[in-house]
Amino acid sequence: MQQGRDGFSSRFGVIAAAAGSAIGLGNIWRFPYVLGENGGGAFFLVYMAFILVLGVPLMLTEMSIGRAGQRNPYGTFRFLAPKTKWYLVGVMGVAAAFLILSFYSAVAGWTLQYLFDAVTDGFSGKSSVELNGMFESFRSSTYAPSIWTLVFLVMTGCVVVAGVEKGIEKYAKVLMPLLFVIIIILDIRAVTLDGAEEGLKFLFHPDFSKLDSKAVLEALGQAFFSLSLGMGTMITYGSYIGKKENLFSSATSVSLADTAIAVLAGVAIFPAVFAFGIKPDSGPGLVFITLPNVFQQMPGGYFFSVLFFFLLVIAALTSSISLLEVVVSYFTEELKISRAKATVISFISIGVFGVMCSLSSGPLKEATIFDKTIFDMFDYISSNILLPVAGFLIVIFTGWKWARKSVSNEILGKDKPETSLFKVFMFIIKFIAPFAIALVFMNAVGILDL
Repeated sequence: MQQGRDGFSSRFGVIAAAAGSAIGLGNIWRFPYVLGENGGGAFFLVYMAFILVLGVPLMLTEMSIGRAGQRNPYGTFRFLAPKTKWYLVGVMGVAAAFLILSFYSAVAGWTLQYLFDAVTDGFSGKSSVELNGMFESFRSSTYAPSIWTLVFLVMTGCVVVAGVEKGIEKYAKVLMPLLFVIIIILDIRAVTLDGAEEGLKFLFHPDFSKLDSKAVLEALGQAFFSLSLGMGTMITYGSYIGKKENLFSSATSVSLADTAIAVLAGVAIFPAVFAFGIKPDSGPGLVFITLPNVFQQMPGGYFFSVLFFFLLVIAALTSSISLLEVVVSYFTEELKISRAKATVISFISIGVFGVMCSLSSGPLKEATIFDKTIFDMFDYISSNILLPVAGFLIVIFTGWKWARKSVSNEILGKDKPETSLFKVFMFIIKFIAPFAIALVFMNAVGILDL
């Protein structure tokens, strides 16, 4: 650790913060509906395989680069590959974090609105048609989405401005255990419902006849994006990890925690969905339209709806903290300004675009670029271009540019002999990961017509 530089103070802090970055709305909002659209159990098994074979090595790669550089993504690549253009990978990471937080804060604003609705019993007595209208009315309104977006960004900024140890780590140590406790309570309620067995069967009993090449690539993409890879967060968090920490153990723990939350979210959702005769392939509206309908039919539904949307807010917050930290760390280290000033500048700039994204279903829905709204364009550029391209270049850098001995020293310890596991890791990073990420990219931009 560079002298005087902030960092994580404990191994639990490292895992809690990094897991918080990885665990977000992608696990609790996106994963269940994507799994529902792709046949359930078979998709889940393929997803798990990709997490283990590719997710852990990719996370280990980013953490290693970050710890070796001890800087923000841009500064790290300038340090590790001076007088080259590799710093552009760091630029892409910072840009991706900025763009993602802009539209992510808009979605996170929805979770705050729905937590408010849950607390005030706003779902009571409404049919599924009325709940759909409620969601669309909120998204298309002028003021509410913008206000909730800014409230969420203020919450994020309040954590980040306090620093790594006293802000990010401190809150992660509280929020992550709380997130696990809430989701376990929801799981217990879900599996005790009449008819819950069908939901568990859908989730855990693989039917490979429902699996096609498109679903396999969807699982690969979900595994890649779920772990916050390619967006600079794991490089940034890796730069705060002390040299004594075991990176392989940390990367594995974070990947398993991320996957566990995705599975537990499925356990909380699908038994309830099947118990009340709802279709599992309800799409993105599963959380904001279908589940409120389920909760009001469920005994104790008010309590569990409040708990569920509080869970969504926590998941959104832990991820947004890591995204904002990428941008703030760039400002503080490269522009040499204080953390407080960097946080305010980041809040204002991201807030402007966040509000624009939040209004993309309402007043700004006609403001399109290549037939995409501002929200959709930010999502497309970051998710389909910046993340896979940055991820591809990161594994190329690690496998082919960065000295193998330097990689070994960072992961195994200085001058330690290579282990069989390390050799497997290097093979994956050099040959398998670039091919897999290239497939994700080509599928995302439509080059592969599956």
